[in-house]
Amino acid sequence: MDLKKVVKEVVEHSGGEENLRSVVHCATRLRLELNDEKKYNKEKLEDIEGVKGVFFNNGQLQLIFGSGLVQQVYAKYNEVYKGGASSEEEGEKTTSKKPKGNPLQRFVKMLSDIFVPIIPAIVAGGLLMGINNVLTAKDLFYTGKSVIEANPGIAGLADMVNVFANAPFVFLPVLIGFSATKRFGGNPYLGAALAMLMVHPDVMNFYTFGKLDPSTNQLLAPALDIVNQSGQAVEGLQRVTTLQYWDVFGFKIAKVGYQGTVLPILAAAWLLATIEKFLRRVTPSWLDNLTTPLVSLFVTGFVTFAWMGPVLREAGTLLGEGLQWLYMQGGFVGAGIFGLFYAPIVITGLHQSFSAIETQLLAATGLTFIFPIASMSNVAQGAAVLAVLVFSKNTKMKSISSASGISALLGITEPAMFGVNLRLRYPFYGAIAGSAVGSAWIGLNKVFASALGAAGLPGFLSIPANHWSTFGIGLALSFIVSFSVTAYFFKTKKELVNAS
Repeated sequence: MDLKKVVKEVVEHSGGEENLRSVVHCATRLRLELNDEKKYNKEKLEDIEGVKGVFFNNGQLQLIFGSGLVQQVYAKYNEVYKGGASSEEEGEKTTSKKPKGNPLQRFVKMLSDIFVPIIPAIVAGGLLMGINNVLTAKDLFYTGKSVIEANPGIAGLADMVNVFANAPFVFLPVLIGFSATKRFGGNPYLGAALAMLMVHPDVMNFYTFGKLDPSTNQLLAPALDIVNQSGQAVEGLQRVTTLQYWDVFGFKIAKVGYQGTVLPILAAAWLLATIEKFLRRVTPSWLDNLTTPLVSLFVTGFVTFAWMGPVLREAGTLLGEGLQWLYMQGGFVGAGIFGLFYAPIVITGLHQSFSAIETQLLAATGLTFIFPIASMSNVAQGAAVLAVLVFSKNTKMKSISSASGISALLGITEPAMFGVNLRLRYPFYGAIAGSAVGSAWIGLNKVFASALGAAGLPGFLSIPANHWSTFGIGLALSFIVSFSVTAYFFKTKKELVNAS
């Protein structure tokens, strides 16, 4: 593939270089913001080699290239146009023009800009957590034993995997603080420093705080082994953990951290960036570098611990518990409806906000129901595309279907959804039907994920081992229903056979 030619055709059919306001990319899509949204040629763009779909959403022209290829196209764009683009991992170039889209679209895009860059770290931690689940689950490979209990020699490796898996979640505010402060226009390193304050080892760990007796603000720890002066272990001693406070002129501020939380650091990053930008404007240049970081960090940190953080920490906990309650109480009906609409939500781009919600669910409860439903939807999209591969007689459509179908089964659905299913319309109906049935099944059986990962066939790693069989049945139902409904449409809608 001639990437230089691809890039030049993209620019040409998007209205020319002067029409490009910004160019970014995510996992599968090249996203272009246009000055004049009427100047792009969708038909010409769809004919470009490597493009699997074109659509306009959230104020962006989005070209589906697929995972891997989109990064190559973006890099070539940067090379040809001398760094005129930016990736979502690097931040968008600034512009004084008014942001496009309605408030909801801009909010979703903001969340996307913050969470897309840190998703690889969360996914890596989630998959490692899945491996840890496999190693520690009883009766999975050995009767009455876990893999570690049956093979004590790998206990050290398992403990290492557990530490590696937890790190991105324990220090999640640092990742979000850096990304969010950068998105809000502040110094990202100040954002990281602010987040480090919020997870500092001298403040009580948030997970410990959640176990305190509310009447005494104390936690009685399990028995400890303490070594005395003679080197002998003293067993049975217990340690009392008590909530500590900073006393500031009589105003007591709880010394509680924000490990694994989302909402407090998002608000704190916004406040930090707002204060910093204000101070940059009003502070003399000779004093700016000395006082602006100091005042910004101290004021934001004080407000966060004193008022804003506790309120949002509680709000985040209630949000996570509330969503889990809805899933539990809604049963198969609620889950089926969510599964039916999951793919349409992806079309609107609102699914970008799910990263924040899922992260909060995992932090608050250790479980998320969104990931299993996303897996049902992704497998259903892949099954519909594979049905197109089997029944379509259009050579180009079969070529697109072969790669995009497998990709969807593995968790990347944009090429399948936009390149095939939505283009042909009826396979998309089959896909959402399959997703609804699979989601209803896992809702009926209360399947949750304990980590994030690739939502699709690899999703088993994120599901507790005791629910693997139920999760697998859900995936099978999604696949069979989606494939069958799509096949039915091919039998009844003859125009589908040769459609492209």
